[in-house]
Amino acid sequence: MNDEIRALFPVTRELVYLNHAAVSPLFTPAVEAINRQLQDISNHGSLNFRDWIATKERCRRRLATMTDARPEQIAFMRNTSDALSSIANGLHWQTGDNIVTFRGEFPSNIYPWLRIRDAYGVEVRMCEERDGRVDPEDLISLIDSKTRVVAISQVQYASGFRSNLAEIGQAARAVDALLVVDLIQSLGVQPVQVEADLIDAGAWACHKWLLGPEGIGAIYLSDRARARIDPTLVGWISVPDPENHLDHDQGWKGGALPWETGTGPAALFYGLEASLELIQSFTPGEILSYLISLCARLEEGLLNKGYRLINSREPGEESQIVCVWPKEGTTAFELFRGLKKQGIVTAPRGHGLRLAPHFYNNFADIDRVLEALP
Repeated sequence: MNDEIRALFPVTRELVYLNHAAVSPLFTPAVEAINRQLQDISNHGSLNFRDWIATKERCRRRLATMTDARPEQIAFMRNTSDALSSIANGLHWQTGDNIVTFRGEFPSNIYPWLRIRDAYGVEVRMCEERDGRVDPEDLISLIDSKTRVVAISQVQYASGFRSNLAEIGQAARAVDALLVVDLIQSLGVQPVQVEADLIDAGAWACHKWLLGPEGIGAIYLSDRARARIDPTLVGWISVPDPENHLDHDQGWKGGALPWETGTGPAALFYGLEASLELIQSFTPGEILSYLISLCARLEEGLLNKGYRLINSREPGEESQIVCVWPKEGTTAFELFRGLKKQGIVTAPRGHGLRLAPHFYNNFADIDRVLEALP
């Protein structure tokens, strides 16, 4: 990636930042856009509130384009957890139903299903990790005629493993279950096609690979999922004509839109729009191709230094996340702490160290990490 884009990320002046799987630093135009909206409120109050709504709608359309969804199938929420919880809570459960997932999922994609287990007597089945992989055969073997939901991340947060969603989706469809996907570690880098990947419901937040501010999440509902999932938290903008305050018999908006309950973080949408515009200035696959090359350099360097990789390097299973075992006699936290002292930001996850570059990182960043590691 070129130096002009890199210069838009002030974090590069002080740090080698490889923790985009947690929170991405905002780039300068996003911060400026947020500040402009806040200044507008300071100067004009709500005078231009329709501009705020228009900005949110442009963000919705951009995300729809990125996921091959229709705009009305995407609703904004606070974060991934809210989206996944609303999916779990909106389904109609019966004793004897089961949910299939992976034990190593991030807790946002575990706790909503455990609450359903405790509330309705539903069984939660979890496949185990094998050598940094979610073996699709193991996962699919847990699916049966009583399975209502198969919940999985497209890319795993602690290993970087990328699942074949279409394969899992076919198994779910065979028993009429819903495929619910946590997209937070993929959207913005990995290709996401909700129809082709057989994703029935999706959830993500915008502060990782989408380079947006914290505080904006989203839910995707296919027509198939929407027919089964009811909105359980609604508000004044959940109806077709929200400004008709006295008509209480409107019903709900179509698609996922009833999940938007009221006013949101207007300024943050201005920052998100700037970030989405930057990401969409690249051709499809361009960001991923570049990151795969960065990660390949990192992986080869790690192997040459005697480290063992956690993440799969098999075709179709690789991602933009590299995870490594610490050498004997040290821990992931000690590696993290040592790199931090040298201005390199990573993340300890489980027993491994996670390194997650984005497109403004360069090969010099990778070389600096390799030089800094013991």
